[in-house]
Amino acid sequence: MLIYNARIFTMESGVIENGWLETNGGVISGLGAMETMPPADGERFDAQGGALLPGLIDAHTHLGMWEDSLGFEGDDGNEDTEPSTPQLRAVDAVNPQDRCFDDALAAGVTAILTGPGSANPVGGRMAVLRTFGRRVDDMLLKPDAAMKFALGENPKTVYHGKNQMPVTRMATAAIIREQLFKAKKYGEKLEKAREDEDADEPEFDLHSEALLPVLSRKMQAHFHAHRADDIFTAIRISKEFNLDYVIIHATEGHLIAPELKAEGAPVLSGPFLCDRSKPELRCQTPESPGIMARVGLCPCIITDHPVIPIQYLTLCAGLAVRYGMEYDEALRAVTLYPARVLGLDDRIGSLRAGKEADLAVFDGDPFALSTHVRLVAVGGRRVK
Repeated sequence: MLIYNARIFTMESGVIENGWLETNGGVISGLGAMETMPPADGERFDAQGGALLPGLIDAHTHLGMWEDSLGFEGDDGNEDTEPSTPQLRAVDAVNPQDRCFDDALAAGVTAILTGPGSANPVGGRMAVLRTFGRRVDDMLLKPDAAMKFALGENPKTVYHGKNQMPVTRMATAAIIREQLFKAKKYGEKLEKAREDEDADEPEFDLHSEALLPVLSRKMQAHFHAHRADDIFTAIRISKEFNLDYVIIHATEGHLIAPELKAEGAPVLSGPFLCDRSKPELRCQTPESPGIMARVGLCPCIITDHPVIPIQYLTLCAGLAVRYGMEYDEALRAVTLYPARVLGLDDRIGSLRAGKEADLAVFDGDPFALSTHVRLVAVGGRRVK
């Protein structure tokens, strides 16, 4: 496919004001200014001066886990029957037939991270998916991308109602530490049994098995944390166990932006296009990602779908611009930066030769309410 007469936002090497981009075999084969456009025998698309972006990426959602227009029947995001469930996998819950996948595609969102909610201190494994497909196995970019941990108000609220630990922030952190410590000891016993034929393997423990990739930094640790003190607890635990961590939400991140910069903390900012529905959100503001960006952080902007419907990802980014975030930073916050955080920036998140052809063409400013998406391609295949 050849897309031409486009304003191309590469995300890595500036903007091509009037250019072309060609795909071949599912990847970008070339791009450049219009005067260098090659002849093409295949499908052609005239962008008519519209904006060509890499497919948008939402790095924190529950898409397909809480299904649209359903109650308990479609609620598969929180196994709130025990506080530690690392053995759970998002891929076993996601329903690609949820119509919100079509909503995502129609808005130019081609990749998402989805997974368990925040009822449990240790919630389970999250997956990165493309938003196009009928079978989750065919949509996967990373099946076990991150382990979900949760701090603060949500686990307290869930288990206080059950008269069960945790009902305090102390207990929430203690459960996470206990599970990580058990998994560490379990891994050490496995290693010893591999090295010493006289040593016995430990009894199989699926909880610990699930956490071993987190301890070896092969899987990220994503911490739900709104309040500043909870954010620092996430960082403290991550340092104790040398985790590759990411802070989800960071509602009070703007209050501690210099400290987060000093820690080099990856941040997924949002949602902020919603009401302050609980005490943890009292400092919520769309100024937050811009403040963090100005100290040198590279925050991603997220919807937390279905908290904010995923089709409003660009609206959230536009709101951040209205409240002080640089326009180019907001574009990267829904493309290149989430690709980097998720370890997929060698494949998606920007436009250059060799990268996978996940693309979106807008007929105007991507952040404007009046703008429409004219074309969406996933792996070089036009899907919208």
